[in-house]
Amino acid sequence: MNEFLTDQAAAELAHLDAVKYEEAALERETLLEFPCAFPIKIMGPATVDFDTQIRALVVQQLGELPEDVWKIRPSAQGNFVGMTLTFTATSKRQIDNLYRAITAHPDVKMCL
Repeated sequence: MNEFLTDQAAAELAHLDAVKYEEAALERETLLEFPCAFPIKIMGPATVDFDTQIRALVVQQLGELPEDVWKIRPSAQGNFVGMTLTFTATSKRQIDNLYRAITAHPDVKMCL
């Protein structure tokens, strides 16, 4: 059936196959065994807006999570906040996508 594909369609299929292969290789490279508990630490300004925006990003990526997955610690002078999110990760791709979404926020000072 592939002999009836246009050159562009064949190239797109080849690209998709290559992407799937690379993603599978990346999954094999990780030392994590999925599913697993995975903590992400986020540091930013100690504002209600920052807290709300980070939680909204997480909901977009992971869906609704219970409140007990969050640990919030203010800095010594109260200017910054450390947020630790521990969730059940199902793949390296999920972790990477969440990390990219969080680090794209302009107020995130650090994300580990």
